[in-house]
Amino acid sequence: MCAAGPAARRLASRAPSAGSAPKRSRRGKSSAIAYEPEPPGPKWEPENWRQQLERIREMRRARDAPVDEMGVEKCYDSSAPPQVMRYQVLLSLMLSSQTKDQVTSAAMLRLRQRGLTVDSILQMDDVTLGQIIYPVGFWRNKVKYIKQTTAILKQKYGGDIPSTVEELVKLPGVGPKMAHLAMNIAWNSVSGIAVDTHVHRITNRLKWVKKETRYPEETRVALEDWLPRDLWREINWLLVGFGQQTCLPVNPRCKECLNQDICPAAKRR
Repeated sequence: MCAAGPAARRLASRAPSAGSAPKRSRRGKSSAIAYEPEPPGPKWEPENWRQQLERIREMRRARDAPVDEMGVEKCYDSSAPPQVMRYQVLLSLMLSSQTKDQVTSAAMLRLRQRGLTVDSILQMDDVTLGQIIYPVGFWRNKVKYIKQTTAILKQKYGGDIPSTVEELVKLPGVGPKMAHLAMNIAWNSVSGIAVDTHVHRITNRLKWVKKETRYPEETRVALEDWLPRDLWREINWLLVGFGQQTCLPVNPRCKECLNQDICPAAKRR
């Protein structure tokens, strides 16, 4: 038999002997501690963000950035039947990835001149489609994605586009940013914040994320954690134009920016 260790012997010495009445505890019954519930609302929000937002709105008041004149909302035929209009919105979003608004707008105009519908794209050969959309970024891949996605829309959705982000991102060549913008523009539904390179860059410069983010999707999650939902629709358009005109990727025009005195990035320059 193994000998009991010191700890076991101490425990045994404290145990009541057989037949002895258990000692009654002198302490009263323990009572549950009542914790105050956490106050409602966001746990964290960036410093000066409301003032920064108002100043960006002021700088964007003229609505004269490329996104205002040639962005996705200007690329589709607003007089087309709703189903065709939604398809054109999705195609313009697919073309816009890694492409300037001016180039996307011109490509969409050439497509629309041929009658831009699901059937017209399915009937078009890949070479012709490539010639029409060139020189959008990664145009060869986009030819493949457009044809694949259009075939899926025809077979699975009756020529319309999906009405949820979950279904949209399953389509070839469609990412989260495109899906949220498609929900916003095509379905008039705010499903989330559309974060492109401009929104990603600017929100990190302004410290609108609790800690620095590396990828746009990471930024989207961080922003949605605190930014009031009634601003989700506006924020993409606002920051994209601001990024095109003032808060440039390289050599941002900090001296022209109304936020230069309260921008963390400007203070480091």
